[in-house]
Order: sequence, then structure tokens, then C-alpha cells
Amino acid sequence: MIVVTGATGNVGRTLVRILTGAQVPVTAVARHITDADVPPGVRAVAADLARPAGLHAAFAGADALFLLVAGEDPDGILAAAKAAGVRRVVLLSSQGVETRPEAYRHPGRFEEAVRESGLDWTVLRSGGMAANAFAWAESIRTRREAAAPFADVALPFVDPDDVAAAAAAVLHGDPHPGATYTLTGPAGTTPRERAAAIGAALGEPVRFTEQTRAQAHELMARFMPLPVVEGTLAILGEPTEGERRVSPDTERLLGRAPGTFAAWAERNAAAFR
Repeated sequence: MIVVTGATGNVGRTLVRILTGAQVPVTAVARHITDADVPPGVRAVAADLARPAGLHAAFAGADALFLLVAGEDPDGILAAAKAAGVRRVVLLSSQGVETRPEAYRHPGRFEEAVRESGLDWTVLRSGGMAANAFAWAESIRTRREAAAPFADVALPFVDPDDVAAAAAAVLHGDPHPGATYTLTGPAGTTPRERAAAIGAALGEPVRFTEQTRAQAHELMARFMPLPVVEGTLAILGEPTEGERRVSPDTERLLGRAPGTFAAWAERNAAAFR
């Protein structure tokens, strides 16, 4: 049995589908999940990673755990997992732990806890995800307009379905104990190019407006902690060589080239119509 936390999210939903298709027993966990959110035969458990004391039922009977960075007590989460019989954990972390450790201390604490847990572990550090473009969904639907800072700075955003497939390969295939992988897409794209790719998927042009750093900071600070806002803007505006680099790890885990942003836009065009 594999427990998938964040099972209704961009990565978790696909991971549940992949594992179920491979006939792997799955428990899908999210705060407000119901049976309607999962494929037939999948056990859905509503639980909150911010409350480790309530995770026993979610982890019962599992031998592996796909863990998101959520809540403030990674040691408590992992203790609950060990008590339930979990032997292996795959953590979805952030590339920023390596490139911007001061800004990404929260996922860094989760990585440290996983490494010291006594469980077999693998860490997947995701770069920016293509699904971040869903932030444009309303403005593109209503005005065919997208806005972002740093219009012409390219980063290799990764398709969340590829992140899910990489997690499935580690959870259900070769275990990769003690390994840390960085997941990116196959090529850098700029915000301007990503808006154009969504327009191409829609068959209509999307007008792109470049925000100032201050405008972006004000909007992001409404829903993100300030250190994460600063770290994210630093990555978007002044990426390091490592943040610009296309990682070979995604292809290594998938056995194929990762998907392009344009392919992601085609597959998700309905969200922008």
C-alpha cells in the first residue's frame, strides 16, 4: 500500500491515477478529500499533515509514503508513518533548497527530517511547475491577457504530470534509496513564451503584460510568506546557473524526455477557455 498525500493536487491526483493503473493499492490523503475525488478502488482519507496526531488512520497498512512539504512538524509526520509500518518515503521538495537555502528553509527542514528518519528515503526537488500558469486562468479566460514579471527570463518549468511519473517510478519501481533528484522540463521558456503557448493552444492570441518586481511582490505577498516571495522573485528574475540548467534527472527517472510547456498548455487548454 502506498499513501499519497496531497492527492487532490496537481501532482498527487496524477500520481494516484498512475499507481492505480499499475494495480498498486493506494490510500489518497488530502484535507477535504472524498470518494468522489479518487478512482474506484482507491481508499480516500481526509487528514491534515499539519496535525500529525490524526494521521494514524491515513497511514495504516502502508509500506510507502509520498510526502508533500506541508505543516510545521515533519518529525511528527514521519513518526506517525513509522508507527504505522511505513518503510519508505519519497519527499516532494523544491530545487530552492539547494539554490536558495535561506529562502527555502521550510522544505529544507523536511529534507533533513526525512534523511534522519531511519526510513528508506528519496528526495525529488522540483523546479518551477508548468501548473503555475493556472494563476493566469481567470485573466486569460476573461480578457485573453497574462501578466508576470521578468518577461524574457527563461527557466525550464516542469510538467507536474512528469513529477508524478517520476514519483511513481521511485515508489513502485527501483527504490533509489538515499538519492536526491532535481526535476525540470526539457528547455527554458520565458513568461512571454508561456503566454504565447497558451494562446496557441487556444487558437487565439494572449496579450502579455510585464509587471514590475514591486507589482509582482505585492500580489505574491497576499498568499505566500515573505521569505518565499523574495526567493521566488530572485529565481524568476535573477536565476543562478543551476536554476537555468535542464536537469538530466527527469529523463533518467522517466526513461523518456520530459514534456514541453507547449504540450502541457495543449492538454490543459480548457482551463483557459
